[in-house]
Amino acid sequence: MPEGDTIHRSAATLARAIGGAEVTGWRSDRPELADASIAGATIAAVEARGKHLLVRFADGRTLHTHMRMSGSWHVYRPGERWRGGGRVQAVIETEAWVAVCFNAPVCELLPPGREPAAVRALGPDLLAPRPDLDEAIRRLRAAGALPLGVAVMDQRLVAGIGNVYKSEVLFLERLDPFGPVGDVPEEALRATLTRARALMKRNLRGGRRQTRRRDGGPTLWVYDRAGAPCLACGALVAMRRQGEQARSTYFCPACQGASGDLAI
Repeated sequence: MPEGDTIHRSAATLARAIGGAEVTGWRSDRPELADASIAGATIAAVEARGKHLLVRFADGRTLHTHMRMSGSWHVYRPGERWRGGGRVQAVIETEAWVAVCFNAPVCELLPPGREPAAVRALGPDLLAPRPDLDEAIRRLRAAGALPLGVAVMDQRLVAGIGNVYKSEVLFLERLDPFGPVGDVPEEALRATLTRARALMKRNLRGGRRQTRRRDGGPTLWVYDRAGAPCLACGALVAMRRQGEQARSTYFCPACQGASGDLAI
């Protein structure tokens, strides 16, 4: 699943290409959107909210997409060959650009004044200009017995953190991903969210995601490194699956005081 920084980069790219433009053409492979009357509408804004991407039209309607594991937005010049593939969820044509959404499991056109229920339920977005960290901390602490590694990925508590940043930030803050979030001191939660925001902002520039300085070695501390030596202490990095979706959590048992099974 894309992380918050990926969606914000996509929104920024779309905003530069089609923001403020008039839609000259539209199509979708989704039956419920195939006959939507979007041609002639003006694109007022393109926004990212957590992992949701919203194309706002001047008439008040909103095209809501969520990428989950498979979706992506691409922009092309008119007549340029598309490099993406799969089911075409939405094609927005303007005079200068063509924006194409491939394979997004969620793609819906909402009437004026209606916000997606999932967006309304989101916690504070860490990549918002001024995220409400106090509210995010309040929501996290209220989750009580929920494991920390599950809590920070619950978009209803705080929006934007995905699998990579969960593992990386909890390692950097030396926190046990499997302990109850309610036991984590407020100052430690604030440091975790502040670091996650800083790392995601740094990666908004694009390129290969990294959470450590380039020195010829790995660009990430623990993510996808199960069985390899910890770059801080030399112990073996481990992986355990967490939550109802069994998402992988990478961690250093020695640095983080946690235990888990090595990935095969």
